[in-house]
Formats: sequence, C-alpha cells, structure tokens
Amino acid sequence: MARDPESFRMSDERTDAREQAVIFLYESEQRGISPLELLADRGVASADLTSELLNGIEAVRADLDAEIVTFAKGWALDRMPALDRAILRLAIYELRSRPDVPVAVVIDEAVELAKRFSTDDSGRFVNGVLAAVAKEARPTA
Repeated sequence: MARDPESFRMSDERTDAREQAVIFLYESEQRGISPLELLADRGVASADLTSELLNGIEAVRADLDAEIVTFAKGWALDRMPALDRAILRLAIYELRSRPDVPVAVVIDEAVELAKRFSTDDSGRFVNGVLAAVAKEARPTA
C-alpha cells in the first residue's frame, strides 16, 4: 500500500506556525481583511508563534513589500502569485527581525512552502529573491 508523501513530513511547531502564517496572510489578502482580524476571528492564542509572526509582519508590511519589489527584479508586486507574496513577506520578516533563526532555515522553509503551495517555478523564484535579501540583511551569515 502506497503512503502519501505528506504523511512522512516531520512536524515541527515552528514549521507549522510558518505554514499557518502563510495561510493567514494569503487568506486575508484574498478576503481583503487584516490577517490580525482573521487571527482574532479564528481564536488563535496571542502567545502563539503564528500570532507573533503575523503581528510583526503587519507592523512592517509596507517595508516588506518595498523590499520584495527591490529584490524581485522585473516583477511587480501585484503580478506575482499571492502565495509567493505571502511566503516572501514571512521570510523577509524573519531574515530582518529574527536573527535567532538561521538564514538557511528561513530560506529552506520558504522554498518548501513555495513548492508545496504555489506554482512550479515558485521554489526557484522564492529562493532567488531570498538569497539576494539575505546577502544584504545578514552579510556575515
């Protein structure tokens, strides 16, 4: 009997929180509401890592979007897939604001999210943008 490859995915609270944050960012954009509103509606604990990430991202969202445009050469923000935007917002936030998370972890998790949830080319796209951001955000890493 064949097993679903997803059943072998290691579960990690931080990985799950990142995945949830991307889902909230994506859904909130599709519905035209704040991810913090969506979070409150769903009753996610405010001490949860998902909540911490969403609060941080929302506090600097305009800066994150400007950075995406700067490093995604040739791509307008509104022309890239919504899931890619959500993943990039999360990963750039972590690169800039969470020095306790290694660069490789941020990029690897973002690429995996892009491969799982977005287009066939999204993994490479996200990797390229984040590698460029990381060089500036954490030049010694």
